[in-house]
Amino acid sequence: MPVDAPRFTEIVKRERSRLGRFILRQVRDTAEAEDILQDVLLEFYVTADAIEQAGAWLFRVAKNRIIDRARKKKEEPLPAADDGDGRSWLEDNLPDPAAGPDAAYARSVLLGSIQAALQTLPPAQRDVFVAHEIEGLSFADMAARWRVPPNTLLARKRYAVLALRARLHAEYGDLIV
Repeated sequence: MPVDAPRFTEIVKRERSRLGRFILRQVRDTAEAEDILQDVLLEFYVTADAIEQAGAWLFRVAKNRIIDRARKKKEEPLPAADDGDGRSWLEDNLPDPAAGPDAAYARSVLLGSIQAALQTLPPAQRDVFVAHEIEGLSFADMAARWRVPPNTLLARKRYAVLALRARLHAEYGDLIV
């Protein structure tokens, strides 16, 4: 079956930049990230007509490609971090509500699950996670405001992320990156 070119083009325009940033944060090598992105887009081109949730599919395939390459190199992919464009890990990994009603619904469900998971964290970890990921505060700002060393705040955030990932993975499996 021939590919629906307008649909393919629209989805690639909408998702390419975010997908590229996601891949680059994971592999930390521009050339390798571009190779993975091209592989994912080529696979999407071949199967685009059979895919309903294109955005989620693209990120899932990208994550699989990153894991495959890491296994070949016998190394773990790096955890996502802020890439300096002002967007948080959370914003980059939630479905884009502009992608349609299904994406908006999935985003609201995931945000509800994240909110519930946040309530299970110790207050110090929750405060750092919320301040950094949601409010956009830097670790330096938090350290100055709370008079806590930046490395302590980094450790709290790390423990919060690990706990959130474990809880969300138990609920959603591999759909959560």
